[in-house]
Amino acid sequence: MDEVLTPKQRMKRSILMKKLAPKMAKKRAKSMKKKAPSEVILKRAMNKARDILTKKILNNKSKSDLGFGELENLEKKLDKKKAVIKKIAKKMLPQLKKAEKERIEKLRSSE
Repeated sequence: MDEVLTPKQRMKRSILMKKLAPKMAKKRAKSMKKKAPSEVILKRAMNKARDILTKKILNNKSKSDLGFGELENLEKKLDKKKAVIKKIAKKMLPQLKKAEKERIEKLRSSE
C-alpha cells in the first residue's frame, strides 16, 4: 500500500475488493502453478522487509489492534524508512529465490 487511506476510502476499497475476490483467487491459483518472475520475488522481499520493520516499530502490539490514526502514523514512519526497507529486501532475495525454487520443485514432483 503506497498511500494512506481515509476511513471513507478504506470502506470503498473494502467493498470493491469483496466484489473482485473470486476473480483474483482464480488468477492467483493459476499463477501459483508457474515460477514467479523476479519482479514478484522482489515485491515479496519488500513486503517481508516492511513487515520486519513494522514489528520493530510496534514492539509487542498487533497491527490489527491499531486505530486509523495510528495506522496512518505507522505508514508515515515506514515511508521515511524506504532506504532501510530496500536494504533488508536485497539481503532477503537469495532466501526467497531459493524458497521459490523449492516450491516449484515440490509442485512438479507432486504432479
